[in-house]
Amino acid sequence: METYQSNALSIKALTDWGRLNDCSDLHITAFQPPTFRHLGDLVPGPFTGTREQYRALILSMLSEYQTEELSLGKDLDFSFEEADGQRFRVNVYRQQNELAAAIRILRNDIPSLADLRLPPVIRQLAEQPRGIVLVTGPTGSGKSTTLAAMIDYINETRKAHIITVEDPIEYIHKSKNCLVHQREVHRDVASFADALRSAMREDPDVILVGEMRDYETISAAVTAAETGHLVFSTLHTTGAAQTLDRIVDVYPSHSQGMIRSQLSGVLRGVITQTLVPLADRSGRTVATEILIGTDAVLNIIREGKYHQLGSTMQSNAAVGMHTLAGDLADLVRKGLITKETALVSAGNRMELEQYLGM
Repeated sequence: METYQSNALSIKALTDWGRLNDCSDLHITAFQPPTFRHLGDLVPGPFTGTREQYRALILSMLSEYQTEELSLGKDLDFSFEEADGQRFRVNVYRQQNELAAAIRILRNDIPSLADLRLPPVIRQLAEQPRGIVLVTGPTGSGKSTTLAAMIDYINETRKAHIITVEDPIEYIHKSKNCLVHQREVHRDVASFADALRSAMREDPDVILVGEMRDYETISAAVTAAETGHLVFSTLHTTGAAQTLDRIVDVYPSHSQGMIRSQLSGVLRGVITQTLVPLADRSGRTVATEILIGTDAVLNIIREGKYHQLGSTMQSNAAVGMHTLAGDLADLVRKGLITKETALVSAGNRMELEQYLGM
């Protein structure tokens, strides 16, 4: 890893080193050197400091209001921008009565769908006139980056009004062919659900909901899709079947038939993704599972037979569908990732072994 020379311990020195070494996250905590996430692994950086210096680093990112909120025992989740325009997503919390911070190092540019090596069918999902598209995966799997690339593609190719609701805002979108408004929860609006209700009176064509966290938000997002808008959102799920289960389970039992019926009318696709290290350890690539809202898929959703989705994705490659195991096996065959990496990343190890002929 590269070295970085700095005369003073500062957030900029730490994050500059992280960017130079292609790190995704930075952790600052008392009594330990700053730690970085590189290719999915945590590694110590070449910095040393005292407990007081680490505390000062964390406090240097906070406004007066945030400092007061922290003193009341609250955790903080916010975006932070350096003077040179470099942006970060920050969570500040306490552990063992000491301050700690987790900092996501964001790209300043918005990568294209081609840059991200995403399947061509994702472009087709971004071209849908209405409906709902979900991007899912574990924390740190690149969901926000994929959504930013999709929104940027729409921004370049359509003449539409885009409203994003995020907590916090990660990528800044400048209006190109589209008019783009970005709202941050707790700063511009009280909640995701409130923002969605207001959006219905703000003439949007495309709505991005940062996360579907609860019944209110899910219900409002589905309603927005039903009323003719294209809605994007995320969930922390690791497959298409689990995603649909999670949404339906949020509803009381007497309403689950209704939400399945609603989803079968508006779902356009589910993209599940995870980031895996390249075989040569030069970086990471994305592995995906793609579910497209074909008539057969929507009928499965309506009937709640999610166990059939795996075989449906396997047999419909012609329309862009595939399972995560199938995509991991393809990356192995291309020599991009190792078989061992694929096995660790696979949700269905048996299916992957079948693809690889093991």
